[in-house]
Amino acid sequence: MPWEILHVDFLTLLDSLEDSSVDLIITDPPYKSLEKHRAVGTTTRLKNWFPVIENSRLDDMLRAFSRVLRKNSHCYTFCDYTTQDYLKEACSRVGLTWWDPIIWDKETQGMGYHYRRQHEYICFLEKGKRRLRNLGLGSVLRARRIFHGYPTEKPVKLLRTLVEQSSSSGELVVDPFCGSGSTGEAAVGLGRNFIGGDIQEKAILLSRSRLEEGGWEAQERA
Repeated sequence: MPWEILHVDFLTLLDSLEDSSVDLIITDPPYKSLEKHRAVGTTTRLKNWFPVIENSRLDDMLRAFSRVLRKNSHCYTFCDYTTQDYLKEACSRVGLTWWDPIIWDKETQGMGYHYRRQHEYICFLEKGKRRLRNLGLGSVLRARRIFHGYPTEKPVKLLRTLVEQSSSSGELVVDPFCGSGSTGEAAVGLGRNFIGGDIQEKAILLSRSRLEEGGWEAQERA
């Protein structure tokens, strides 16, 4: 299936898309709260740090999500417990419905000073009403975290579940913070079209290489 990776800011990518043209968004923005974890030493594995987006830009991000998403579609955005509150409040202002978060069980413990955290939140947002493919799936998804990969890289196994649950073959999946390109691999591998973007040149090179090595041909929009 065709895919495209763009070296652009997330809002530039979203602004380039037509209204109601996207079937699914799956993304992991570099939230401001990451700096808090970094400051206390709980993100030492993120050696190659990247710019974060301020909480003040979350409204713009979700407003752009709402504009480009088709009616009756989903959005999944990874976050921590701090940013969850900002996203939930912003959803009510941009026409997206907030549902209970999904828990990603990483199957291994992370760093910490109290109980060692081994989970991450996936905010589940909806525009209109779209039925999940498998209504029997629980809200805790288990997939072993990636070690020694791109910073904050998500396992393809986890992303495939989200793609399968909320899109169909031939539909368009978008990730405006594509990082390692794992969302693209999950989407294109399941027969979806994909558009990704990132401001980090390393991410762009890695994402493009990942999809090219998978044998999927890039295609630019007219």
